[in-house]
Amino acid sequence: VRLQTQPKPQPGQPPLYSGTFDCFRKTLVGEGVRGLYRGMAAPIIGVTPMFAVCFFGFGLGKRLQQRNPDDVLTYPQLFAAGMLSGVFTTVIMAPGERIKCLLQIQAATGETKYSGSLDCAKQLYREAGIRGVYKGTVLTLMRDVPASGMYFMTYEWLKNILTPEGKSVSDLSVPRILFAGGLAGIFNWAVAIPPDVLKSRFQTAPPGKYANGFRDVLRELIKEEGVASLYKGFTAVMIRAFPANAACFLGFEVAMKFLNWIAPGL
Repeated sequence: VRLQTQPKPQPGQPPLYSGTFDCFRKTLVGEGVRGLYRGMAAPIIGVTPMFAVCFFGFGLGKRLQQRNPDDVLTYPQLFAAGMLSGVFTTVIMAPGERIKCLLQIQAATGETKYSGSLDCAKQLYREAGIRGVYKGTVLTLMRDVPASGMYFMTYEWLKNILTPEGKSVSDLSVPRILFAGGLAGIFNWAVAIPPDVLKSRFQTAPPGKYANGFRDVLRELIKEEGVASLYKGFTAVMIRAFPANAACFLGFEVAMKFLNWIAPGL
């Protein structure tokens, strides 16, 4: 977020952060280890219901396209089911993303307006009502709907590829699940990064700066910093994407096997 929202440097001046590792170093030196976890509370509060709703939405999207429970869906159908999950998760994701972004950039600006996630939510609501808390919802949808489609489609595709001849997909080993989940996360973020950059800029901008929403953000970025600016933070996102999503899908598969074992008819 800091890489995505850093101000354009003045002529002859270097940027605030030259890259991912420079941002990491300056944050660590200036704010300590706690600086790396700014805005952590909001995502942690939302992560459990968010992933529950995410996988529920994907399952619902599959069932809506099946005439029989045993029907095998095509990859475009899996993509469509994944997009539905992105719609579901936006309700939870949008306010959490708004709060997280504001908390992550305030230390870099030298201004401490919010003491924490709850204080940030209260102030946003006091200033602009529920619209202030949900600012950036359209951009969150633009990020999560196609990215979630890619996420789940890629995971199912890789599971099929990695399943040995004559074996069931449900018998995949832990390393193969981790590999499929990690790559699915990379494909997800390859789609999600440009709208994520626009979302971060829009959610952290002063009120009224972008009157026409994401179109103004996009126009400003392209005009001042070029198309490459839509991929700011690429390295940081990709470093996180593989291990985080590998763990996510492994957790899901283990949980499903456990639930099927304790309640097979549920």
